[in-house]
Amino acid sequence: MPVQKFRRVEDMPPVPWCESPNEECFRRIAKLWSRSSAFSARIYPRGVFKFRSLEEAQQARDRVTQENIDRLRRERTPQKP
Repeated sequence: MPVQKFRRVEDMPPVPWCESPNEECFRRIAKLWSRSSAFSARIYPRGVFKFRSLEEAQQARDRVTQENIDRLRRERTPQKP
């Protein structure tokens, strides 16, 4: 597939879109979702959480993000025999 360059966004052709939802359109969407989930499978804790402040909520979010990063690195790093 050749690379195309455009000077402005207005010069770009419109994105192909599913004009009428049919089986092929849904198949393309499902394929896209499965690819994106394979690239970045994130795990979030289940449930509803209450925080006393925005800082506490941000710390919890950062912790979950870091746990996901650490898990992905472990999974993608080749194991030594």
